[in-house]
Amino acid sequence: MINPLHTLLIGSALLGILALLFWPDRGLLWRWRHGQTLNERVRLEDALKHLYHQEYKNRAATLESLSGALPLPQEQAAKLLAELEEMELVKAQYSSFGLTAEGRSYALRIIRTHRLWERYFADETGLTETQWHQEAERREHYTTPEQAEVLAMQMGNPLHDPHGDPIPSSSGDLPPLEGMPLTDFPLGEAGRITHIEDEPEALYAQLVAQGLYPGMYLRVLAKSPERLLCTADGEEIKLAPVVAANVTVVPLPKAVKLEQPHATLAALRVGEAAVVVGVSRACRGLQRRRLMDLGIVPGTNISAELSSMSGNPTAYNIRGATIALRKDQANLVHIRR
Repeated sequence: MINPLHTLLIGSALLGILALLFWPDRGLLWRWRHGQTLNERVRLEDALKHLYHQEYKNRAATLESLSGALPLPQEQAAKLLAELEEMELVKAQYSSFGLTAEGRSYALRIIRTHRLWERYFADETGLTETQWHQEAERREHYTTPEQAEVLAMQMGNPLHDPHGDPIPSSSGDLPPLEGMPLTDFPLGEAGRITHIEDEPEALYAQLVAQGLYPGMYLRVLAKSPERLLCTADGEEIKLAPVVAANVTVVPLPKAVKLEQPHATLAALRVGEAAVVVGVSRACRGLQRRRLMDLGIVPGTNISAELSSMSGNPTAYNIRGATIALRKDQANLVHIRR
């Protein structure tokens, strides 16, 4: 004899399983299909970005370049290009591919969103330089054009991202490239960094570690196949050519003088005092605001009061308050003894 209670329990369990699988907007099957659709859209948008970057730099966008950039097997890259052609976003050009007007507009919209997010992360959060690009890559695919415009207005419609790349306007305008790779810059000439390439990540991390950033003035002192030697903010910097090629520089007018090197707060010994000259432009976002909130602004008197056994952190007297700063933070504060 069938137990009604068992039948009810089995029926309820089956209904629960069906609901778990097929419930609209929440079921596992819907989530899986939504994820597949989203992944496909992300690949399409990433492909459009690659084609635009190649066009912007006057390089051919090929099946091989797309396969290496995404990265995807060439068979999948070919399928992706075929889909974009069918959507009339891409057109074949002999052995390469180009964007249609609609494809270019779509690509610029994604690039604008990406660079706005990078600007936001640099200025408004505590994320590190190596995290900006990764987070922007994720959010660019979820942000609507309307949300991007709100983000731009909140930041005062910035013109450049923190790497020096111009941010496309809402109408899709983008200024042409300017400058040359640091590896091509003339010996002895003074220049200004306009752009630092953030990919690949390993090379970008080396540039960040050297303290290089857009707007910095420098001079090339020596070149060889093994290294490039330059001076920036009064300090000598050595870069491998493959790393230096990711830095874009424009010449400075002859009348412009390079900024003289500053001592940093980290060089101050216990018992010594100094006056703040400024905070490095490499210091951004929450970290910069925190230093300013502590009273570290030009003209402030600072003295080193106490050092830990390891020498890091050090306690400083700032406007009557004792504040502990790590060495990496103190290195961002320029002083005059």
